[in-house]
Amino acid sequence: MLIGLIGFAYERTRIPSDLNEFATQQDNVYYWADGTEMARVGPVDRQSVPLDRIPVSVQWSVLAAENASFYSDSGISFKGIARAVKDMATGGDTQGGSTITQQYVKNVYLSQSRTLSRKVTEMFIAVKLDRKMSKQQILDGYLNTSWFGRGAYGVERAAKAYYGKDVWQLDASEGAFLATLLKGAGLYDPAVGPANHARAVARWKWVLDRMVAIGRLSPAQRATYTVFPEPKPPPRPAGLSGQTGYLVDTARAYVSAHSGISDEEFDRGGYQIYTTFERPRVTALATAVQGQLADLRPKQRPADRDVRVGAASVGTDGRILALYGGPDYVTQGFDDANIGIVPVGTAFAPLVYAAGLRDGVLLTRDAPRTPVTPGTLYDGDDKAPVRTPEGPYWNRDGKIVKVANDGHRSYGQITLREAVASSVNGPVEQLGMDVGLDRVRRASIDAGLLPDTAFGSQTPDFSLGTATPSPIRMAGAYATFAAGGVHTDPYSVLRITRDGDRVPLEPPAVTRPFTAEVAGEVTDALTKAPGRAGTAGTAVDNTSAWYVGYTREVSTSVALFRVEPRSQQLEPLTGTTGSRVPEGTGSSYPAAIWSHYVAAES
Repeated sequence: MLIGLIGFAYERTRIPSDLNEFATQQDNVYYWADGTEMARVGPVDRQSVPLDRIPVSVQWSVLAAENASFYSDSGISFKGIARAVKDMATGGDTQGGSTITQQYVKNVYLSQSRTLSRKVTEMFIAVKLDRKMSKQQILDGYLNTSWFGRGAYGVERAAKAYYGKDVWQLDASEGAFLATLLKGAGLYDPAVGPANHARAVARWKWVLDRMVAIGRLSPAQRATYTVFPEPKPPPRPAGLSGQTGYLVDTARAYVSAHSGISDEEFDRGGYQIYTTFERPRVTALATAVQGQLADLRPKQRPADRDVRVGAASVGTDGRILALYGGPDYVTQGFDDANIGIVPVGTAFAPLVYAAGLRDGVLLTRDAPRTPVTPGTLYDGDDKAPVRTPEGPYWNRDGKIVKVANDGHRSYGQITLREAVASSVNGPVEQLGMDVGLDRVRRASIDAGLLPDTAFGSQTPDFSLGTATPSPIRMAGAYATFAAGGVHTDPYSVLRITRDGDRVPLEPPAVTRPFTAEVAGEVTDALTKAPGRAGTAGTAVDNTSAWYVGYTREVSTSVALFRVEPRSQQLEPLTGTTGSRVPEGTGSSYPAAIWSHYVAAES
């Protein structure tokens, strides 16, 4: 009858069609551009590796410690069954004596509860699984799902947690220590205390001796392992504080838009994302921003309250090298490096200038377009009337629109180059009308702004920067000039892998919107010092201040603005940072941040 009941129960037991949800979740690991780990994001600290990437000595250290007869048994241990029955009869826990196959079944199909019914189900599934899967498949699954302490699931994460290495870099001695942890990481992690350390050393010696006994380690090799391989102290969790969270979010968005990985697949984890972010640049940018903002006095000056900064560095090859998204991702989750509500102001002028140099101007309706050069003269006087090919530009109130220079200064006849170099509003505004605002918009998109950027109405002040691109996109647009007229879409991910295999990733688009001559003329107008070009920008309504500049290889934009916390509306910068300059001239902070950052990077 007993045999019949067992047979009946065995037949009724099915291998679950799906692994339990926990067993299939892994973390996604993000890396800096230099290949060092930046952050791990996911529900568990797990990272799978194929069995052929795990050294044979590490595999056998685990088998020696846990189940030396693994390759010859049927998936269960009769001694373990007897021990489970005895424990149940004496009121103890039903544990111990499980084969690796049984442990794998428990890890991926069942709960961790210690009951007789779960133990019996575990054994039945183990026998069936042993007949269905190869031993290599079972061992692979076991090594990638077992808990090794320090929050690490799987031997790869364990190797990182205890030795700071990938598993394929471990030797037999280090593998023997990791095998020790499978008996109970809470009791064998040496960092916990002297008692744990003593237990770990004794168990480590036993595992190595056991490997010799089963013929998987020669006595000569064993003799070389006399010093316990001390693991490093427990690592501090790689969290998302500081700038890290902004970087991870940017890379995550890029993966979503440029790979075939669905959000559901990505959330299951197991991906390695190698980013373009350079840690020294990220640190230098954050230091420059925070050092400058330390001068704010929000308690004494109301205009210093709610000041925010977004900044980004983009290489001429499109790599996003650094971001500043806010003071700390944990306290301010929204990302000011990707924000798209801040008017770029007069930092838009070089894009208008490039459009004019490329497309020429239309001064009279139905006449051919006329080329312009850096030496073309424009009226630089304040309050000069704005013209169209048909005549003066009239507003809805029936008045002729006139330009307004900063400080209402007049310059007389001025070349386009000097107007751009000196940020004279009038000639830039008129040039935009002469080129055609639709063409100016097209040129700015060609340079790198997104087509869905909020550009504002196509009225004369369009050329004074009513558009609201993100700092990343402005840095990318100026990088086009630094690259001699070649634009590469900004990108934040170099490559993605999973289980050692490359995941397809769309390459960034590369175009040439401007000739090298046009790009060179823009750079010439913006050059302030050898090897450095850039310009400040202020919004027409004084709600933002920018500085966008570039060296030969890197373009960086800095945007400063204020946001009212409740309404989330932009507020004027008048009086911000204690500025005594006339209203409407923004702030000098972005230029100072850029200068300090570039100096630190040079």
